[in-house]
Amino acid sequence: MSNQPIEWAHDGRGLRFAIVVSRFNHRVTDKLLASAREALEKAGAERAAIFYVPGAFELPLAAKLLARTHAYHGIVALGAVIRGETPHFDYVAAEAARGLQQVMLETGVPVSFGVLTTENLEQAEARVMKGADAAMTAIEMVRFSASVAQTARS
Repeated sequence: MSNQPIEWAHDGRGLRFAIVVSRFNHRVTDKLLASAREALEKAGAERAAIFYVPGAFELPLAAKLLARTHAYHGIVALGAVIRGETPHFDYVAAEAARGLQQVMLETGVPVSFGVLTTENLEQAEARVMKGADAAMTAIEMVRFSASVAQTARS
């Protein structure tokens, strides 16, 4: 099985996004944010609103509050959970993922998962372009949602 490149639907014109970013591990999350913003800009999306939370565990609540405003077509959630010497990593990573998925399913607003879960800082820094992937995922899911709605009306 070969790795196929992801082909993104790059048209973000007319779309508004919120990006919610964890301040914890900011050395990594600042770079995730920069790559996400650049991707949205290149795709022609309107300027994204940036919101900060303390850590990855807080991302789901922030995403839910933002989704409920109906001010954004999609939400990009960015964070970095780096394994330490305790099981804290497992709980934070799992609950962030579960919580963000729950927000999406409850609100119908696409929430992309740009939370890195790595063994160490070096692995996290090597993956900061995942912010761009999360931004492109958000665009694609917003377009998918609109397509489904349009098909249902036809």
